[in-house]
Amino acid sequence: MLVQAGPSGLMAGEIAAAMETPASTMSHHLGGLERAGLIRSAHKGRSIIYSADYEAIRRLLAFLTDDCCGGRPEVCGTGLSEALTC
Repeated sequence: MLVQAGPSGLMAGEIAAAMETPASTMSHHLGGLERAGLIRSAHKGRSIIYSADYEAIRRLLAFLTDDCCGGRPEVCGTGLSEALTC
């Protein structure tokens, strides 16, 4: 959802509602993704807006491709080659 939302991101409550997940559970998972460096958060009033860190996601995909696919993205399935070059 955050990748598709773009740089403007989504409010935590929006994500929880869309995923039909309790807000506290969603906060826990979003916190883990933020600590991993894959998403960022920004306060807007009393809300927290989360957005994807596209560069970090690209680095993760590149690492997984190099490590798991022996540097051959075509082995990992369709679409990965394009994702690494976007």
